[in-house]
Amino acid sequence: MAKKYLIVGGVAGGMSAATRLRRLQEEAEIIVFEKGPHVSFANCGLPYYLSGEIEERDQLIVQTSASLRQRFNLDIRENSEVVAIDATNKTVRVRTKNQEYQESYDALILSPGAKPLLPSLTGLSEATNAFSLRNIPDVDQIMTFLKEKQPSSAVVIGAGFIGLEMAENLKKRGLSVTIVEKAAHVLPTLDQEMAIPLQNELEKQQVKVLTQRSAIAIQANQLVLDNQEVLSADLVILSVGVQPETDLAASAGIELGLKGGILVDEHYETSLADIYAVGDAIVVKEQISGQPALISLASPANRQGRQVADILSGLPVKNRGSIGTAIVRTFERTAASTGMSERNVQALGLPYKVVHLSGNDHATYYPGATPILLKLIFEPKTGQIYGAQAVGEKGVDKRIDVLSTVIKAGMTIFDLPELELSYAPPFGSAKDLVNMTGYAASNIALGLSDNVQWHELGHELASGKILLDVRQPEELQKGAFKNALNIPLNELRERLGELDKKESYIVSCQSGLRAYHAERILKQHGFSVQNLDGAYALYSAVTNELLEDKSGTL
Repeated sequence: MAKKYLIVGGVAGGMSAATRLRRLQEEAEIIVFEKGPHVSFANCGLPYYLSGEIEERDQLIVQTSASLRQRFNLDIRENSEVVAIDATNKTVRVRTKNQEYQESYDALILSPGAKPLLPSLTGLSEATNAFSLRNIPDVDQIMTFLKEKQPSSAVVIGAGFIGLEMAENLKKRGLSVTIVEKAAHVLPTLDQEMAIPLQNELEKQQVKVLTQRSAIAIQANQLVLDNQEVLSADLVILSVGVQPETDLAASAGIELGLKGGILVDEHYETSLADIYAVGDAIVVKEQISGQPALISLASPANRQGRQVADILSGLPVKNRGSIGTAIVRTFERTAASTGMSERNVQALGLPYKVVHLSGNDHATYYPGATPILLKLIFEPKTGQIYGAQAVGEKGVDKRIDVLSTVIKAGMTIFDLPELELSYAPPFGSAKDLVNMTGYAASNIALGLSDNVQWHELGHELASGKILLDVRQPEELQKGAFKNALNIPLNELRERLGELDKKESYIVSCQSGLRAYHAERILKQHGFSVQNLDGAYALYSAVTNELLEDKSGTL
C-alpha cells in the first residue's frame, strides 16, 4: 500500500528528502509544506545578490513549485505553515492566508531549519534599518532598502560566515562597512592565528573591524557599543548566529537537546514514533569526538534529507554524524576548515599536537603561485586527525576537501604522504602541501621533531631556552626576533662551537622548513632542540610581543 509522507520545510533537507522519496517510491503521496513563498532556493547565494555578483534574483530560485510538481509529482504547498502536530492521531494542522485545515500522515519529516539569533539591542523593535538574512523575502527587504534609502554606511553585527559575506558584498556595493564581533577575532569557528589573515584582508579592503565589542543600542542611524562608542549605521545587518527552529517540535512534545535542537536517533527518528527530522534543526553527532553538535550547513542537510528517504524506503542507511566542513571567501582571501578546532580539542581534554605549514597552491616556478597556510590538529600516538584549517588566495578548498575525505575515511597522518594527488605545474606541486603536512606531523609522532607553538614561545624563553634564528642576515632586516641568536642554516655545521650543549634551543626560520633541517642537525650533534612551529612568518602575523620589527607577512 502506498504511503503518505508529509514534509515540513523545503530547501536543502526537505527537498532532498522529497525528491529521493519519489525516486524510490513512485506511488507514494508526498506533500511538502513551506512557510514562505519559495520551497527551493539558494540561501547560501543570498549575500552575493546584494552586490550584483549574482545578477538576477531568479538565479537564486533553484526549483519552482511548478517544476517540482511536473518532474517529481510532488504536492508543493508554499505559504503554508504547519502550526501543530497530533502525534497520537498522526495529523498536522496547516495554516494558510485563507484557511486552516488538517492533513494526515504515515510518516512526518521535519526540516524547519534554523532561524537568526537576534541580539539584545535597545531600540531594535522600533528600528526600520536593521535586518537579518535567512531567505528570499529577507533579501528582498534589504534590496528594497538599499535602492530606496541609498544608505552610505553599514554595520554588520557578527563576523561569522554570513557576517563576513555580507560585509564583503555591501562593501562591493559601495557602502562604508564596519564589523562588530563579540569574540576576540573574526570567524570565531577558526583558531585565532588562522583568522588573522582574514582580518588583515578586511582591513586592507577598508572594512573597519571591531573585535571584543558588543552592540547595546540602535537609535536612528547610529549604533551604540558597550564601550559607548557610537557608529554611523544607515543599515544594520544582524548576523550573530542561528538557533534551531524547533517551536513546532517542542509544542508536539518531541524531545529536544543541545541549544533546543531536535534529538534524533541513527535513523533520524525523533522521540515520537513516525516523526523524523533533518537539517539545521537537529542535534548531530560530531563524528570525530562523538559529542553532540549543531552543524548548520547545506551539505549535511542535503545528505540527511536523502538518507531519511532511504531509511523510510527500507534501505540500510544510518546517520553517522558530521564533521562540519566549511569554507568562506573574504575578498581575496579564502578560509576553510574541517573537523575540530584546537580550541574544541582542548575543551575535550584530548591529547593532541599541531603543525602549521606554508606552501603554494601550485608549483612555485609556475606563474601565479600564491601561498596557503595549513594547520593540522592530530593525536600524536595514533595519528588520528582531529581537524584542519587553511587560509590563502587559491587552492584552499582542494586541500581542506582532501583532508575532510581523509578524516571521513578514518585515515591518519601516516597516510597523508601516501596520497597520490594530481600534479602538473599549473595545478599543484609534486609534494603537495597535504603530503608535506603529513611528513611534518609524522616526524613529530615518530619523535624526530618536537615543536613549540606560537603562543608558547614567550613562556619557553622565560624558562631559559634560547631562540636560534637560522635565516640569512638580510632576511632579518625585514623583521626579526628580539635577542635571538642568528646562525644561517648553511653555516650551522661549521659554527656548532658557538652553541652550548648545556642549553636548550628553539630554532626558527621564515616558514619552518629550514628550522626543521637545523633541528635535525643539532639533535644529531647532541643538542636539546625544539622547532618553532610556523616559524617567524606565523608568529609575526599573530603577535609582535617578541619582535624587533613586525614587517614579516604570511
